[in-house]
Amino acid sequence: MTTTTSSTSTPTPTPSSTASIISTLGAGSGIDTGSLVTQLVAAQFATKNDTLSKQSDKLTAQISAVGQLQSDITAFAQSLQTLISGGSLSTQPTTSNSSLIGASTLPGAHIGDISAQVEVDRLATAQSAATATSFTSRSATVGTGNLMLTFGTATVSGGAMTAFTAGSAAPVNIAIDSAHNTVDGIASAINASKAGVTASVVTDADGTARLMIKGATGSAQAFTLSGDTPELQQLNVGVGESATTIGSAALNAQLKLDGLSVERATNTVSDLITGVQLNLNSASPGSLVTIGSATPADALTQAVNDFVTTYNQFIGEVQGDTNAATGVLYGDSAVSSLQRTLSQLTLTKLTKSTDPNVPSTLAEIGVGTNRDGTLKVDATQLANAIANNPDAVEAMFANGATASGSGLGGALSTMAANAANTTYGLAASTATYTVAQSKVADAQDKAKTDAQTMTDRLTSQFSNMDTIVASYKSTQTFLTQQIAAWNAANSNG
Repeated sequence: MTTTTSSTSTPTPTPSSTASIISTLGAGSGIDTGSLVTQLVAAQFATKNDTLSKQSDKLTAQISAVGQLQSDITAFAQSLQTLISGGSLSTQPTTSNSSLIGASTLPGAHIGDISAQVEVDRLATAQSAATATSFTSRSATVGTGNLMLTFGTATVSGGAMTAFTAGSAAPVNIAIDSAHNTVDGIASAINASKAGVTASVVTDADGTARLMIKGATGSAQAFTLSGDTPELQQLNVGVGESATTIGSAALNAQLKLDGLSVERATNTVSDLITGVQLNLNSASPGSLVTIGSATPADALTQAVNDFVTTYNQFIGEVQGDTNAATGVLYGDSAVSSLQRTLSQLTLTKLTKSTDPNVPSTLAEIGVGTNRDGTLKVDATQLANAIANNPDAVEAMFANGATASGSGLGGALSTMAANAANTTYGLAASTATYTVAQSKVADAQDKAKTDAQTMTDRLTSQFSNMDTIVASYKSTQTFLTQQIAAWNAANSNG
């Protein structure tokens, strides 16, 4: 006789059913296998998870620290550049009478010693003309047609133009259509033409309106205006015209520089003293104004001390991050390179001077290095450098790259640019740490997946074991009961 034995396999639980299986584990064996599975998985992955967590925390700290260093060196450079650009660290022109003449340094200019005498005999003025008769209101209709504006030189006497010579520029035609045929509309059309004059409407207390036209200062900016219709001829400006009156004539400014008479078309003169802008405020024939220069000794001293203070704060941050025992950036090549560059800054040549008696480095004006890497200022040496070589000290605080060298601002800007470099700078370190952190995160995700896989496998194995144990216990109970029955029968027999 053939006996057929059938075997039944226990299906492996899916992850979604693991929780329900764990809740019933131990029912047959009496062992808390659910807790056992949890402990076994935790023990298996504890070291790996702890290692990955520490790696992630360290990378987060490194990314934060290197980002802070890059931000701080950039802010340091920008702050210095802003200070330099403000002009307070360069020699400034002075004036003995600012009510007559103001003086300032032209953008980007560097001035040295100045000693000049300037006399303002006449300010530059602009021609202004207003309609002789008034209109009933600003919205009063004048007429349509064309206005022809011509520039040149003119002679004015008693509010009337007595002579006019047209310049080389072509006359400007200004069309007055029906949308601009009022006093206000004509003023708007003139201004919209951007022809070189400005029109406005002046209203009297009784509401009557006059059209006023004003040109630019300078003798060559006199103008005539002529209409091609009888209505617009009410606005004519020119020789023999009675429709308008000349309020002021177009004249050049007349002044003397150290006794030499010159004229300029405006009251802002920037081509008389090299690097200096003169603002002519008032005419006073016979009054001499002295234009000189002053070295900003106090501002330079403050700038050097402020630089050292900021430097010390930053180098302290770098040293903390690179500390062999506690620094999160210890061994980072980009940070080490920045630290080396900073340590060499006091000896870096900031100007192109070849004269050994003229300072060109921070060390030569009194900025020294302490044993701990911070900087200090020798106040006496700095004061002597500013007093004896003011131009050289100023050149160190030049606005970026100049003929005299890169200056301190340029040196710091170069450091900031190098820090932002994605190949070898701090930005490259940030990219490296970010990639590493991403890999750690992937490893952590894989560890979680592996832990779940192990949990599922052990759960399945213990579930099968529990089923078998439960079967054995059931058989044992049956046999125990049978033996007890047999023993009882034998005793009765």
